[in-house]
Amino acid sequence: MLVANRDQRRWLNLAAAGASAGLMGYALFLQHVQGLEPCPLCVFQRLAVIALGVIALVAGLHAPRGASARGYAGLALLAAAGGAVVAGRHAWLQQLPADQVPACGPGLDYVLEVFPLAEALKLVFEGSGECANVQWSFLGLSMPAWVFLWCVGLGIWSVVVNWRRLPA
Repeated sequence: MLVANRDQRRWLNLAAAGASAGLMGYALFLQHVQGLEPCPLCVFQRLAVIALGVIALVAGLHAPRGASARGYAGLALLAAAGGAVVAGRHAWLQQLPADQVPACGPGLDYVLEVFPLAEALKLVFEGSGECANVQWSFLGLSMPAWVFLWCVGLGIWSVVVNWRRLPA
């Protein structure tokens, strides 16, 4: 039994928020200190990790029970699924043979300024040549592959921590 009372639920949610903050801190370190600029798909993965962290932080501060706890689990699961889909797509692009990689397109700022939102999102999710570059890896997995694993893990964590009913 992982969660037996509200205090444990609180701390387990705050741990998930801390993990999300750590992931974002490392991503910002890689960007601003190591010089690895995020591609458009990376930006959307960051948004998913931030959403997971915010949901976990609010759940941790609220220490919910009942339907509100399951609501946090559902929201976190949606954010985690969104992050996992984007990260999975990104990791897939990185595995393509060089001749099948989409051509590099304009930057995210330009796409969001010029195109309607629906078309801009479509262009971003198609990916581009810059999204296929593996700039960082650890234990043989690229950053999008790690983000995929973290999103899946944090999504499962949130459901396990928040779904079960607590004793009154």
